Amino acid sequence: MSDKKDNQHRNDIYGDLDNKEVVPAIPASTVVVLRDGAEGTEVLMLHRTSKVHFGGMWVFPGGRIDPEDYPDDQDVNVAARNAAVRETREEANIEMDSSEFVQFAHWTPPPSTPKRYATWFYACAAAEGHEIIEVDGHEIQDHEWIRPETALERHAKGEIDLAPPTWVTLYHIARHQPVAAALEHFAASDPQVYETHVGMRNDGVRVAMWTGDAGYDETNADAEGDRHRLVMEKDGFIFEHPDGIY
Repeated sequence: MSDKKDNQHRNDIYGDLDNKEVVPAIPASTVVVLRDGAEGTEVLMLHRTSKVHFGGMWVFPGGRIDPEDYPDDQDVNVAARNAAVRETREEANIEMDSSEFVQFAHWTPPPSTPKRYATWFYACAAAEGHEIIEVDGHEIQDHEWIRPETALERHAKGEIDLAPPTWVTLYHIARHQPVAAALEHFAASDPQVYETHVGMRNDGVRVAMWTGDAGYDETNADAEGDRHRLVMEKDGFIFEHPDGIY
């Protein structure tokens, strides 16, 4: 992340906003594995090695959807679940049951993003035996079961790197605990679709916006009105949404 501009957050992944070339997004999927710990809900996070895409960031298990993940009828929703199972096995050596997955979001980055992934986000409770995680040592160098609040605090202190979709996901998980309550909340509504628009305020701060934000349609970060955005200030993320500011 060393090529960031002086006023740009190190985890702003969205590239040069002047780049208008639209590159098709690569289908991908990820699964947020949850468990109830002694002090609250914990989520499995993996630390990517520096030599791969999103190098150095803490992420959820997942990756691109491969051809072999598709069923005979080429249903991409089935393929996304299959990919999440496969990637979790490859990266953390644990087996997941895709029938237990709850889809709660779908994220697509703006055209300015150097490498675009259109990603299905699932959540699932950890099964018995998932206490022992074995990372692959190639793409993933470490792992941790961590409370979402703790991960956000560490990010605010600059101790760990989180991409915006990961940050927003942790924020929402932290608001719905224990695990059963989070899964019930996600299952009770349609998956949130995040077609990200990124603009720059007059003060030079970049802002990621989603449906419901006053500036979303015209990608106007200075628009007055409703808020559904992540303000990516150099010193930390600020989430502005209908329920308040975090």
